[in-house]
Amino acid sequence: MSDGKEPKADVAKGLKGIKAADSSVCYISGEEGTLLYRGYNIDDLAEHTDFEEVAYLLFKGELPNKEELADFAKLMAEYQTLPPQLKEFVKSLPQDVIPMTALRSAISIAGVYDSEAEDESTEANFRKAIRLTSLMATLVAAIRRHRDGDEILDPQPGLSFAANTMYMLNGTEPTDDETKAMDLLLILHAEHGFNASTFTARVISATLSDIYSAITGAIGALKGKLHGGANIEVIKTLHEIGSVENVEAWVQETRANKGKFMGFGHAVYQVEDPRAKHLKELSKRLGEEKGEPVWYEMSAKMEETVKPLINKNCNVDFYSASLQYYMGIPKELFTCIFAASRIAGWCAHVLEQYADNKIIRPSSNYTGPAERKVTPIEKR
Repeated sequence: MSDGKEPKADVAKGLKGIKAADSSVCYISGEEGTLLYRGYNIDDLAEHTDFEEVAYLLFKGELPNKEELADFAKLMAEYQTLPPQLKEFVKSLPQDVIPMTALRSAISIAGVYDSEAEDESTEANFRKAIRLTSLMATLVAAIRRHRDGDEILDPQPGLSFAANTMYMLNGTEPTDDETKAMDLLLILHAEHGFNASTFTARVISATLSDIYSAITGAIGALKGKLHGGANIEVIKTLHEIGSVENVEAWVQETRANKGKFMGFGHAVYQVEDPRAKHLKELSKRLGEEKGEPVWYEMSAKMEETVKPLINKNCNVDFYSASLQYYMGIPKELFTCIFAASRIAGWCAHVLEQYADNKIIRPSSNYTGPAERKVTPIEKR
């Protein structure tokens, strides 16, 4: 309008409820507690597939047959070894570097050394998606070992992707349950629709920037406390409580002080998060295997006590905290493990955006002053 003011418009803060695009990657029903990757229920995928199969599914839209999986897994294994330049970059970082800061910077550096980084062909972008998915877990392990002052390890021939991720993190070959736990963490966190980091990746790729820029931006979004990191607060809480006997008193005190119960409730699910039960089961198994069931038992007691009190279910973050603790993963790396999983979903969305692109450019509702005149500096 001539006075610089716009008619008052409805604003969907946070874009909640806004459909920004069509997507065939993921379906979520918050009312029913359903999560589908390319039409496959997360329960089926958790029971019958490994992370390599799920990554292939997200990228290609279909589960692989044996030959396709063998070729895909071979490529992932090949790309899982860090290039010398990336290994040297990680070694050059301060030992007390924030892991997500290191990961964000390392992915950006990886794009510098990828000869296909600016190749916009569908085939090249598919290869880069595999490369990024493979590199991410290795970088997380390298950052952990650098922070601990340990030697950065290369993957071992003959181990699965999940087993190698555990080996490179901890320096020992994992048990079957530890490998299963890593596979589940990677599968269950791999994709979840238009969350903040995924949307960031799509916004960047919609400008026809390269996939490394899109993933670097996604990591930056995931680093934020309102997106990744809830499971860090859960494990801190468990350490604060200290024993099963202390849970009820801690819950009542937190309730009285209007404190938050981290790991409960979800922005989408009104019923149980379909991913949580899988992590709960494995947390119990690993706790028994390690002879240290207290972290699972405290978690179970918290769930039993908190759920009826606030009428909220635990989410994917809740049992992932005790599970990762049993896996020997320090809490500072929890969000990095999230990134090592979600990279598959990020890449799937970037590929989908490239395939049917329109630049993402919403508008805002102006709330500033109406048009006004500039007073010369000597009169202000």
